[in-house]
Amino acid sequence: MIPFLHAATACVLATMVLGAQAQDVTGDPAAGQRKAAMCIGCHGIPNYRASFPEVHQVPMISGQGAKYIAAALNGYRSGERRHPTMRGVAGSLTDQDIADLSAYYASHPPAASTAAAAAPSEQVAELLKRGNCMSCHGENLNKPIDGSYPKLAGQHADYLFVALKAYQGGNGRNTGRGNAIMAGMAKPYNAAELKAMADHIAALPGDLRTVTQGRFR
Repeated sequence: MIPFLHAATACVLATMVLGAQAQDVTGDPAAGQRKAAMCIGCHGIPNYRASFPEVHQVPMISGQGAKYIAAALNGYRSGERRHPTMRGVAGSLTDQDIADLSAYYASHPPAASTAAAAAPSEQVAELLKRGNCMSCHGENLNKPIDGSYPKLAGQHADYLFVALKAYQGGNGRNTGRGNAIMAGMAKPYNAAELKAMADHIAALPGDLRTVTQGRFR
């Protein structure tokens, strides 16, 4: 188990790293809606699956925090996050574009859910405790302690699994994420443990959803 103090320190360091990427630009949700044409072909179709470099449902980003969306897009733009499609998209964006798109998706109302969070199995509870996941991602993994961390609850399980594997280093130049803090958190787990955690987190009620947009309505 990672001691709480170590995890809290990791959270502070991650905030500093992600904060260095973020630009001091105010986002406009209305402008972001006009710029979202390149996003809706994947993120605006419920249960749409990416086919390269791995097959998985694209993540739900409506209801996600603006600071996290901006940090993720900056990561794809810089190459810290290796994904050919997202690198191409993010590389075409200005700082203002990123701020506007982040504000737009963060402005979507959260998913309506009255379900209570299911208790994890004994195995999953131990895995989550070992990683001290809630120390950064918050209550029920849906209330991050800092906006640059993602909401995880309810996210697609197959995407969560692929993302966690990516923090372990990925396979080759098309996958992997360079965040040293998350790498340290993810590397101790084997694939079966990552999948067990991803399945549990996906079943939690949260704010994330897919908002059908434009011609896909």
